[in-house]
Amino acid sequence: MKKVEKIAENQNYTAVNVGSWEDIKDHSLIHAKLGTEIKGKVFVKDPTRASGTEISFTSLPPKSELGYFHIHYKDEETYIILKGSGFYQVDDDCFPIQAGSVIRVAPAGVRSLCNTSDEEMVYICIQAKESSLEEYTTKDGERVPFTPKWK
Repeated sequence: MKKVEKIAENQNYTAVNVGSWEDIKDHSLIHAKLGTEIKGKVFVKDPTRASGTEISFTSLPPKSELGYFHIHYKDEETYIILKGSGFYQVDDDCFPIQAGSVIRVAPAGVRSLCNTSDEEMVYICIQAKESSLEEYTTKDGERVPFTPKWK
């Protein structure tokens, strides 16, 4: 089982490495509610000490499906397909997805996906409390003078 590696950390950040997209299939975890092993999935909230999002990376084998539908009570999810293709279903709507597809699902949306391609599907899922983003991009921040250490 592959482990998340800590790269660096101080009070203002935590940097980790989950490996390349091909390495995601080597991760596994024990599902918190079911107590069963899930292969090809890694969560990074705890390793990065995140307080506002949960981010996971998942590898789905060729010609397979997630195997369950689910909802959330408070959190919306955004799925970013990095590799592979297939279908995503929310409630009664089913639509094609491929590398580059981005899908946001409200908490109450009943959701799942499948990989119909001959290659593994790799995707990122970002989970955050619905309507919690108050400011974003250039509105939440300002430029500050700083000297880069990489020069």
